[in-house]
Amino acid sequence: MSWLSPERLWLLAAVAALAVAYVITQRRSSRYAVRFTNLRLLDRVAPKRPGWRRHVPASLFLAMLALLVVGFARPQAEVQVPRERATVLVAVDVSRSMLAGDVAPNRLSAAKDAARQFVADLPEQFNVGLVGFAGSASVFVPPVPDRFTVNAGIDRLAEGAAGQSGTAIGDAITTSLDAIRTLDTEAGEDVPPARVVVLSDGANTAGQDPNEAARLAGELGVPVDTISFGTATGVIEGGQAVPVDGQTLQAVAETTGGNYFEAGSADELRAAYADIGSSVGYQTEVQDVSARFIGIGLVLAVLAALASLFWFARLP
Repeated sequence: MSWLSPERLWLLAAVAALAVAYVITQRRSSRYAVRFTNLRLLDRVAPKRPGWRRHVPASLFLAMLALLVVGFARPQAEVQVPRERATVLVAVDVSRSMLAGDVAPNRLSAAKDAARQFVADLPEQFNVGLVGFAGSASVFVPPVPDRFTVNAGIDRLAEGAAGQSGTAIGDAITTSLDAIRTLDTEAGEDVPPARVVVLSDGANTAGQDPNEAARLAGELGVPVDTISFGTATGVIEGGQAVPVDGQTLQAVAETTGGNYFEAGSADELRAAYADIGSSVGYQTEVQDVSARFIGIGLVLAVLAALASLFWFARLP
């Protein structure tokens, strides 16, 4: 944290002096009470004190002053702010291997559930698009801020919904990039701040070279986060083994400056999406946060007043 007017923090010395003066005053009051030798009369003229409660209003008042001084010094802190035109493309593998039951009920169903949660957790102003891919890639939902439309697209993801058998990771990336570059009339020349999230369970077996697609994403400044989803024991109907293979996805993430995740369960997949969502589409800005301290200080002032009113007020 930094300060625009750090010299004003010297006023905290005055608050500390008030605290010391309060402590000294309380000790003197205690000594005067001990000097009063007629204890029975003392009980009548000075009823039993309310113990620790008598210090609460003063403590709250001093804390309020300290917070107001800190706010007066105009503190600044780094704050994550959603970027304008921020766009996220979610690309989900819908090839036959995604029907493996090593992740209950199967990989594709678990992937769809996690994608819904990921989309729901993104800021409302983000544009979100959806791409499904198998032997080829198709845009199921172009980037839009409407979450209902995106969720409807996720519902339509199914095996065989994007081309013939195969896993076209390169096509999924370039199709996502095309959707980003057609976001609005400016996107062709001024690519919006964007990110692509690719989920798959295997290596590339169709379409264009993923490395070429990754290089294009890097040139456009679009990181590609990848998630390798499944286990080494995956089997589809008919007994065919479909072990997860994340080498291609890892290489794509490294080339584009994205992050690579391995998820062998629905919980691990949700955690991967949560990790991606915590950083996607934000920029760090230094902002004045004095209002935080002033606001808390005013709350303490109200509490101090209420404590004095209800504990110590003398009503006729």
